[in-house]
Amino acid sequence: MEKSFLESLYRRNADCKNCPSKKRSRDFLDHLIALLFPDFEKRHFADFSDFEGHVATLRGDLRQLLSLDPHWASRDPQQDAEVFFESLPEIYSLIRDDVQAMYDGDPAARSHSEIIRCYPGFYAVAAYRIAHKLLTLGAELIPRIFTETAHSATGIDIHPGAVIGRHFCIDHGTGVVIGETTHIGERVKIYQGVTLGGLSVDKADARKKRHPTIEDGVVIYAGATILGGDTVVGADAVIGGNVWLTRSVEPGTKVYYKAAMSSNEGETDVITFK
Repeated sequence: MEKSFLESLYRRNADCKNCPSKKRSRDFLDHLIALLFPDFEKRHFADFSDFEGHVATLRGDLRQLLSLDPHWASRDPQQDAEVFFESLPEIYSLIRDDVQAMYDGDPAARSHSEIIRCYPGFYAVAAYRIAHKLLTLGAELIPRIFTETAHSATGIDIHPGAVIGRHFCIDHGTGVVIGETTHIGERVKIYQGVTLGGLSVDKADARKKRHPTIEDGVVIYAGATILGGDTVVGADAVIGGNVWLTRSVEPGTKVYYKAAMSSNEGETDVITFK
């Protein structure tokens, strides 16, 4: 390699000395989830004072991570870290409801502990809940690192900007994609391979609502693709497996593929609304 190229790499490394570490971010995320749900990763504490010290360490770790976020909008990372930790009861309540939804929605689940220890949906949704709160405080890169950490570990890609209501269940989960401007109501259940995406990848649409709205009580089965910012799936609708949907669905509707009765030319599988 030419020396000039090595020198340019050196300068780039020197300029990035304060870039947030992905490993440090991942460690903070895992330690925080374990703080809220010890079944995730049990840690021994000698006494309550030791536990308080651990919480203080996590608070300091978050403060440092926020101070390294290049898109950070606030002027006081310490204050934002305090605000975030004050919101932990709310975050815990949301994730606890998600665990209950996963337990209620999966006959194979034997306990909450099993879900916390084993289910990819738990880790992905917990990471999203934490990341989404930080995004509302003005951080951008750190929340993305958190959700991409979960994406890498589970195959579930949830943008921290998505708005997701209580009692959210992702079952199995591999291949799920939930875009930035998706709105999801309460008591929604999603299976593996579901995409809630945009109709366009035009950068001019970056600040527009590009992803669908899923109202309360909807169930979306494996492999379904729902696209578009104007697409609304009404409350209590059921979207069948492998459906491709780019228009709104009335509340209570069942949408599924119905195979053609013959193989005559021009006859193909169709989407049925019931």
